[in-house]
Amino acid sequence: MSAFSSLAEKLQDTFKKLKGKGKLSENDVNEAMREVRLALLEADVNFKVVKDFIARVKERAVGQEVLQSLTPAQQVIKIVNDELTQLMGGTQSRLTVAGRPPTVIMLVGLQGAGKTTTCGKLANLLRKQGKRPLLVAGDIYRPAAIKQLQVLGQQLNIPVFTMGDKQSPVDIAKAAVEHAKSYGNDTVIIDTAGRLHINEELMAELQAIKSEVHPHEILLVVDAMTGQDAVNVAETFNVQLGLDGVILTKLDGDTRGGAALSVKAVTGCPIKFAGMGEKMDALEPFHPERMASRILGMGDVLTLIEKAQASFDAEKAREMEKKLLQQQFTLEDFLEQLQQMKSMGPLEDLLSMLPGLGSAKQLKNLQVDEKELVHTEAIIKSMTPEERRKPDIINGSRKRRIAAGSGTSVQSVNRLLKQFSEAQKLMRQFGGMASQVKKQKKKSKKGGFNFPFFK
Repeated sequence: MSAFSSLAEKLQDTFKKLKGKGKLSENDVNEAMREVRLALLEADVNFKVVKDFIARVKERAVGQEVLQSLTPAQQVIKIVNDELTQLMGGTQSRLTVAGRPPTVIMLVGLQGAGKTTTCGKLANLLRKQGKRPLLVAGDIYRPAAIKQLQVLGQQLNIPVFTMGDKQSPVDIAKAAVEHAKSYGNDTVIIDTAGRLHINEELMAELQAIKSEVHPHEILLVVDAMTGQDAVNVAETFNVQLGLDGVILTKLDGDTRGGAALSVKAVTGCPIKFAGMGEKMDALEPFHPERMASRILGMGDVLTLIEKAQASFDAEKAREMEKKLLQQQFTLEDFLEQLQQMKSMGPLEDLLSMLPGLGSAKQLKNLQVDEKELVHTEAIIKSMTPEERRKPDIINGSRKRRIAAGSGTSVQSVNRLLKQFSEAQKLMRQFGGMASQVKKQKKKSKKGGFNFPFFK
């Protein structure tokens, strides 16, 4: 969320002032809108987009139903949230899927935007959705582009179609589609060449590939860190090629986020995916309503749940529930939970999805220390299996051995054991409560007493 952290902070501060006022006058709304306007312009949002956005919000916000309502500040925030969502496309824009496979997706963009890596990330994402993708090395000009795609394919265990750098990209694309039909690949993702700037030669080649293989999706990959330039590039590509959508890369970087808020309004092309990091699973479907909610500090609980579902093994979750009920939570279980949490991504990103923790200011107060997790993991891994299951046996000499093995201190080992002991007490209470609830549920089925909040 760092792409929007500064904007989020400013908007949330503006709305905090509104909340403190009780009833609002038209003047209060105008003053708030002035601050929103400045915040958006500073975030590098297109000037015309900001002007139209403020006009729409103001028109709705100075209506009688807002100014005379019991919670006018919340009404204004709701209007800004609705309009931000609309600005970014309203609802999630999904990929078009061919009625008769394969679905052909063509990735285009300038050199350096991250096209080749994005091809791998998109193939990885679609494979998780049950597709059988084929990656196509269509960039014959950039040194090592073919090799890069082959390495990614190997890493992900996804096939890569290549004919080297002597054939034309048009012939490669055409042959790849035929190959996919023969080998049962239902999705073809074509990596195309980029240039450092838009030129006629590049566009002519892309148009030739388009007319030969008739892609179902032409997606422009743009670097969010280039700000307004990203929007200008999208506009030109759209006019020349007819885009179906945009993939914004480096949205997790230290950027002002204006491209994400301007690209749909200026080009009419929806943002379909956002690159949120360097790892191969760091490509997410773009949800305008969730992004608006995160910017305004309302959190993004749905994405958090989806991340958890993707990272947490259902079978292991059932085992953990059983252990909690039987009050058998060990350091091995603790380590497993830590590792599953880490697979969900940086803690700071996860916390930013919780309501009320959207801004950098609030996250600073929480002092998210990823190193602490690494130390904890190292300490537990330095223990023997028996020590993890029965921490009570860890005496002074064992502590010294564990500290040496994990590169930490005896104090760190003591601290972890104390924290774990506290966690175990909590787990016992939780397990006891859960057992009671299960018993009550059984009783209620026989006509006995039932807790009102448990279904």
